[in-house]
Amino acid sequence: MFDADNIRSGYGEITVLKDISFSVNNEIFAVLGANGSGKTTLLKTLARLLPLQSGKLELQGNDVSTAAPYQMPAAGVAYVPQEGNVFADLSVMENLSIGGRTGNKSKSEKLDEVFALFPRLKERLSQSAGSLSGGEGQMLAVGRALMQEPSVLLLDEPSAGLSPLFVDTLFSSIAETRRERGVAIVLAEQNAVKTLEIADRVMVLSLGEMHLLRKRSELSMSDITEAYHI
Repeated sequence: MFDADNIRSGYGEITVLKDISFSVNNEIFAVLGANGSGKTTLLKTLARLLPLQSGKLELQGNDVSTAAPYQMPAAGVAYVPQEGNVFADLSVMENLSIGGRTGNKSKSEKLDEVFALFPRLKERLSQSAGSLSGGEGQMLAVGRALMQEPSVLLLDEPSAGLSPLFVDTLFSSIAETRRERGVAIVLAEQNAVKTLEIADRVMVLSLGEMHLLRKRSELSMSDITEAYHI
């Protein structure tokens, strides 16, 4: 899906990501790291919200190094940021409807798929998004992204601030989304334990550099711990 070749990006003249190369296939590709490691910067770069300072980025074989952010949803990329990821003044249904403006399936078919993953959203269709709990809000954000019929889903720390119960539910839904819908998922997280339960491959960032990239089956928690403390 994504091929990154020596990409560098950041904010203005400040470089955060430093010559990182990797590929994302049909998998759950986890990006782990402490605060300030560059996880959010990476996802914003993949979503084309941040320009590349150097390097090349391809999406399904097409060069998107200079693509505008508005072009990415139509190209099959849905991005769920950690904060500000729902329209608080709009209802749950209105939020989902906004996400459903792209793709080929009917709105009702896409809604049925989202409700199968997140039954609680169906119970709250008329509520404003701002009245939802933190966990429900994350479900809505992911559900709205899935209404776009993406081929790639970028999730930035979806477990942040959630109760353990909601974290379990959300991660189960993420795994089911990959399994049932064939969506490639890039999951940036600090919760290494839960992430390792569902990831296919794991990359660990530290201060904008890649210090580990390995299949989950070849990875232990001690490997993660060592990478976090580089």
